[in-house]
Amino acid sequence: MIVRIMGEGQLELAESRLPELDTLDDELLKEMEHGDGPGFRATLQALLAKVRELGTPLPDDSLDPSDLILPSPEATLEEVRDLLSDDGLIPGP
Repeated sequence: MIVRIMGEGQLELAESRLPELDTLDDELLKEMEHGDGPGFRATLQALLAKVRELGTPLPDDSLDPSDLILPSPEATLEEVRDLLSDDGLIPGP
């Protein structure tokens, strides 16, 4: 699957790795629901770091469509609220 981090680029990530991201996604949702800005910031950074760790960067000129789009590291809690659906950033099984 292709994952885009807004403002950074795309990475190829095996779908089998998604469960490793679910805990961070669930934590991010809880922090957003409670308006926990510092927790949100820390968890977003951890989620993006995990995607970078597990994924393989694609060339900048790659035109593959993204299956999953994650916010930029600088995104605010309010901006990410606008991006989220009830399922969070990582689609459930």
